[in-house]
Amino acid sequence: MEHSAHHTAAAHDHAAHRAHAGHAGHQMGGVTWGAAAKATLHCLTGCAIGEILGMMVGTALMWGNVPTMVLAIVLAFVFGYSFTLFAVRKAGLDFKTAIKVALAADTVSIAVMELVDNGIIALVPGAMDAQLSDTLFWTSLLGSLVIAFLLTTPVNKWMIGRGKGHAVVHAHH
Repeated sequence: MEHSAHHTAAAHDHAAHRAHAGHAGHQMGGVTWGAAAKATLHCLTGCAIGEILGMMVGTALMWGNVPTMVLAIVLAFVFGYSFTLFAVRKAGLDFKTAIKVALAADTVSIAVMELVDNGIIALVPGAMDAQLSDTLFWTSLLGSLVIAFLLTTPVNKWMIGRGKGHAVVHAHH
């Protein structure tokens, strides 16, 4: 009930509480796990699209494991950044500022997610050589993304609580 005590101590009324519920990043000490999970899910979506697309292209072109993984990681960053870039451009930011916001908001989150995700896939026996039609490919990818989500969410919570990461995005909405 830390969240409730924080609002009571700050003497917020119900309307103020509802207004801030979606923008927990503005309150430096009162970042909710929900806000952190939402930021991480946003990152995970872009990463997953990039990863899967990279794996599909690399596999279809019969590339080796290393170039396929490099492509998947590059595309994970591209798609991860593009989701934030699209959102802040829609909010009215110019392209140069939007790029800076996307880099500030997502770099650490995507890097942690990719490190965990690809590290797990590299450690699962046979996962690196699994084909798109193999159950092992999809279960190892899905499992690694779930673990990456669970490990990245506390990182995002910590960053948002310090005005970094997705808190930068919320400042521009």
